Amino acid sequence: MAQVLVINSNPKKGSESVSLTIANEFFFAYQDEAPDDEIIILNLYDMDVPEIDQVAFAGWGKLQKGTPFQELTKEEQKKIVAINRSTEQFVQADKYVFITPMWNFGMPPRMKAYIDTICIAGKTFRYTSDGGSEGLLTDRKAVHIQARGGIYSEGPMQEWEFGDRYMRAIFAFMGIKEVYSVIAEGVAHPNKAESAKNAAYKQAELVAQQFARP
Repeated sequence: MAQVLVINSNPKKGSESVSLTIANEFFFAYQDEAPDDEIIILNLYDMDVPEIDQVAFAGWGKLQKGTPFQELTKEEQKKIVAINRSTEQFVQADKYVFITPMWNFGMPPRMKAYIDTICIAGKTFRYTSDGGSEGLLTDRKAVHIQARGGIYSEGPMQEWEFGDRYMRAIFAFMGIKEVYSVIAEGVAHPNKAESAKNAAYKQAELVAQQFARP
């Protein structure tokens, strides 16, 4: 039995969101293939996602200098505990599903804040002796589900797509090699929206079948 961590960064609910309706199709197919897998859902806009800020850096700096955790300020302790909790939950999962709409060529800010809590040295990657880095999650899988109003996979807007490209870069950074994308694009175009959604639903079903395999 695998543990699947679902990270949703769409503040809309249910049928109001194209990316969430695609995700629903994905999980219908996935659960048919792997009914015993444990699915944990994080709705980032219903959570207090800890941000990497001056409090976090102050606390980390003190710890690096040998200051005992108990001597950090209450605010620093709270921040570091929250970040550690997020990182540990992520590391314990076997598979990941990220759900993001495209906002301003990228993704919602809550997703970026969440990613900052999981890209932690010694947990999901490590620095190497040659000054580079190495991902530590080499046995994991990830899916990125995204809806886009326009067309970004080809044509003049291709270079403006920073959502799926960013997610794939993060997956590679953490060492995740088996990566899938389920994309619906053109959903803001009246003459393309339905065909885009239907194509994404079919893609979601196929990817779910592959993703369910051990």
